[in-house]
Amino acid sequence: MAAANPSKSERIDVRATAPVKQLLQEAARACHKNVSEFLLDAGVSAASQALADRRRFVLDETQWQAFQEALDRPVQDKPRLRKLLREPGALD
Repeated sequence: MAAANPSKSERIDVRATAPVKQLLQEAARACHKNVSEFLLDAGVSAASQALADRRRFVLDETQWQAFQEALDRPVQDKPRLRKLLREPGALD
């Protein structure tokens, strides 16, 4: 059975430099797609991966126990990390 193909009713506007546009056009041609299809496929894939990394991770029993132990450990002072985060540009 074929999946339903809902009509596309939403528009996404993107601005790019001429070299970026040319690169996207070349990549789309290489994949036998138009630029919209290429951008949507790449964007949906990247979005799914970005969200999956934040929604779910799977651990076996040993890994889960180690994870729980790490969460339960007292906070340790990390002077080098504190110094790094105070330097200009670390979180700019």
